[in-house]
Amino acid sequence: MSNSSSPRPVIPHTVWAARGRHTGPTAEDAVRRHLDKLLEDGVLQDRLQPDDGEASAERVFEARWQVPPGVTVRARLALAPHRDSAQGRDWVLVAEAERPWDPRWPSPVAMFWPRQASTGWDHEAAPGLRLADVTPLPDDDKALRRVLRHAARDSWTIHVVVHEAMTPDEHGRPALVRLLPPGLRDRVVEHRAAPHRLRAVNWVLEEFGAEVPRGGAVVLPGGPAPQDYEAREFSVRSVFLDGTEPAELIDAVTRFAALPRPLPDGALEALTALREQWHLTTVEEELAQARELVTRYAEALEAMTRSRDLYREAAEQAHEALAAYRESEAAGLLPAKKETRASAGSPFQQLARGLERLKDTALSLRPATTANPKTDGASPDGPAPTGDPAGAASPTGPAPTGAASPTGAASPGGVPTRPADSTDRHAPG
Repeated sequence: MSNSSSPRPVIPHTVWAARGRHTGPTAEDAVRRHLDKLLEDGVLQDRLQPDDGEASAERVFEARWQVPPGVTVRARLALAPHRDSAQGRDWVLVAEAERPWDPRWPSPVAMFWPRQASTGWDHEAAPGLRLADVTPLPDDDKALRRVLRHAARDSWTIHVVVHEAMTPDEHGRPALVRLLPPGLRDRVVEHRAAPHRLRAVNWVLEEFGAEVPRGGAVVLPGGPAPQDYEAREFSVRSVFLDGTEPAELIDAVTRFAALPRPLPDGALEALTALREQWHLTTVEEELAQARELVTRYAEALEAMTRSRDLYREAAEQAHEALAAYRESEAAGLLPAKKETRASAGSPFQQLARGLERLKDTALSLRPATTANPKTDGASPDGPAPTGDPAGAASPTGPAPTGAASPTGAASPGGVPTRPADSTDRHAPG
């Protein structure tokens, strides 16, 4: 099953689709012989078979016939090797009519597969299930869950579960689906539940919202279930296994088949191949295809011509504008060109220039710093030096004449004066 959340397209009303498994080694030969016989009998209008030397693993057959009142049906059967068997073949059959499909029309299966029981074409994709026949449900609980879960989720085949209120006689053993219209019976699997297995069957079907009435039947939803599916609407209270026609069951299956059901996995590819890779055409169909092809080419050519004319008109207008501009420029009628600002450079260069300007501005606003006394030679408490080399003290020579002594200050004439306290001590009397 697909995990996509988008809604699937529904099966078109004109389309009939089915799939199955052929268990024998002669599937292709059986189809060839049956197609040739129906063509000779006038049942088919035409048929197409693959070449014997074709190396493809998939073998494709085509057939065309008419149903009353003159409705043409085209069908495509594809045979592919079975994944679990060297001899078996999986088959997919898709047919499309010119009008909505009528279940009373002949089954497309009958146009490709012979009805002999020994042919082996009538097996469902799951092992052990038979199309248009009775399939007893297993007594083992594990096998029962496997079969019913597959049946409740299968979207290719219509699965019907019938409960036997009592063990039927020879009149009730044949499959009830054989009484369905021809266009339905080859797409239905009939499961039979023994009288004592009703509880086990309903325990599994509870997961899918379905229930089998005692002595009745139910049509399983498939996966995904149709939008208008309600289990009670497709449940039959009583099914008599005495050989009488089960009118209620036939009505339930017919109504279920008419629901807008989503296309099964792989059905869209098969339908696309039928429509786009169809080779079995009549002379009228080939003529119609040729006319359609000519119409499409004519429309494409007309569109190209319109585009060419538009391009030509635009080019002429551009040349005229350029010529007028050159004449005006030569006559000096155009305004003087403004000086364009030099390119500002890359963003990194602009950032660097901005940082440089910011640095210069910060330096201009910075206050003046005080001179260092140690480097300038000035005393912290005295006046600044005069810078005279003669007045500088020598580290090894005698002190200069005007230098201050330890006991007095220098006079303006360079003669040292005694301090006041020294004069007072030596003054006479």
